[in-house]
Amino acid sequence: MIRLRSKLSDESGSTLPLIIFFGFLCLVLILLVVSATSLYLERKRLFTLADGAALVGAEAFSLEDVELTGAGVRPRLSDAEVAAAVESYVASTPAAGFEGLTIERSGTLDGRSATVTLSCWWHPPVVSILVPDGLRLEVTSVGRSVFD
Repeated sequence: MIRLRSKLSDESGSTLPLIIFFGFLCLVLILLVVSATSLYLERKRLFTLADGAALVGAEAFSLEDVELTGAGVRPRLSDAEVAAAVESYVASTPAAGFEGLTIERSGTLDGRSATVTLSCWWHPPVVSILVPDGLRLEVTSVGRSVFD
C-alpha cells in the first residue's frame, strides 16, 4: 500500500506536457505577432503610396485653373487631371512588393482636394491555420493644395 501511494505521488515526467503546451503556445503567439506586424507594415507602405499619390493629384492643376475667391487664391481641380496625375505617379513609383495594386478611386469631390483610394493584396509571411491566406487592403488619402 505504501508503495502504491509513493508511486501515485511521484510527479516525474509531469512537466513534459506543460513544456510542450507552452512551447506550442509561444510558437502560435510568435506566428500571430509576425503576421500582425507584417499586415501593419504593408498597410503603412500602401498608405504612404496613397499619400504621395494624393499630393501629386492635389498639385495637378495649371496656372489657368487658379481662381481668386473671397477666401483667397484657390486652385480648381478636375477629376480627369487628378486621375491622370495619380496614374502616372503610381506607374512611375517602384511598387515592388504590392500584389495586385489597384487604383480604386482617384478624383476630386469639391474641386479643391484630391482623393485617392488604393488597394492591394496582403499575404502573411508564414501561412498557418490561425491567419487567413490573404486580405485585400484598402486605404484612402486626401490631399489639398493651399496658397499662403
